[in-house]
Amino acid sequence: MNIILLGAPGAGKGTQAKKISEKCGIPHISTGDMFRETSASGSDMGKQLQSFMSAGKLVPDDLVIEIVKTRISRQDAVSGFLLDGFPRTNGQAEALDKALKASGRKINKVVSITVNEEEVVKRLSSRRVCVSCGATYNLMSNMPKKNDACDSCSGKVIQRADDNEATVRNRLEVYREQTSPLIEYYKKSNLLSEVDGMKSVDEVFKSICEVIGK
Repeated sequence: MNIILLGAPGAGKGTQAKKISEKCGIPHISTGDMFRETSASGSDMGKQLQSFMSAGKLVPDDLVIEIVKTRISRQDAVSGFLLDGFPRTNGQAEALDKALKASGRKINKVVSITVNEEEVVKRLSSRRVCVSCGATYNLMSNMPKKNDACDSCSGKVIQRADDNEATVRNRLEVYREQTSPLIEYYKKSNLLSEVDGMKSVDEVFKSICEVIGK
């Protein structure tokens, strides 16, 4: 099964993606992971990507699409994959459909996790991250045992610069602008299902499983 997971920053996509990946036995493919892997590969594509990232520029659609196509063609994704963070625009969605069709595949389900904006602001402004291993905590629901030390590796736990309230609200605005047309795109294809992300982690996962099961 080929799945796309949509949701605003702080909607819980990362948490749910891991659970879906384990349940369905398919790789969780995130834009961030793909970029890091490609950039570190030393390939021509990696060098192109690094040049944009180093300059602080947006990575062009055509390069993003090539990176995604390369990733989903790997053996572990032949039987299915879960995309997180891609596509972000209708153009990317159309390019993905075209690439999949060329290999006799298609997107089977698009799941959009919906959350209240004020809840997202609360969640993200309360988020803390370990600078060493990347473990994520939340002052509302999942505090580290020691305020500034990671439970897993004892690394320093901090608030990311982009998790302050003003930046979070700006990220939400950008997400709305980019994703509203994308949601309509997948609604027209009868692929989109919306799941209430305001419930508990287990309840959200149960709803996603029901959607995927359909």
